[in-house]
Amino acid sequence: MMDLRMTQLHFAISIRAPREKVWHTMLGDETYRQWTQVFDASSRFKGDWTEGSKILFLGNDPNGGGESGMVSRIAKNRPYEFISIEHLGILKNGVEDTTSEAAKKWASAYENYTFKEKDGGTELLVDINSDEEFVGMFNDLWPKALQRLKEIAEAA
Repeated sequence: MMDLRMTQLHFAISIRAPREKVWHTMLGDETYRQWTQVFDASSRFKGDWTEGSKILFLGNDPNGGGESGMVSRIAKNRPYEFISIEHLGILKNGVEDTTSEAAKKWASAYENYTFKEKDGGTELLVDINSDEEFVGMFNDLWPKALQRLKEIAEAA
């Protein structure tokens, strides 16, 4: 069950590229690292996007504590249409944590991405649950990240 302190955030961007290209740009290892640098210069994932599989969203701990990030699973994957990520907990200093209070803040939070054909391109819709503590940061960074994704996907 989603934590009651979670806030639903919505972002959208139009990209002049087919859904398939936007999908692969968003989820491909190399291009994922490029557009998510807005959030963290060391941003990356470990795992795959297959429905039901575990995936780790990683960055280097700014305090030198090793890998940190989110422990998640792919809740739904309809290629080129929709992907849903369910967060299960956090990763701190390379250790997965799904039981502490900090981890429970994220348990059952979702990130949903919808890819729609529109005007010969793609409209990407992003719906995420965020702990109230991070709403301001996400409202600032998500539009920048999506703009970077747009630039990469629209490049030749």
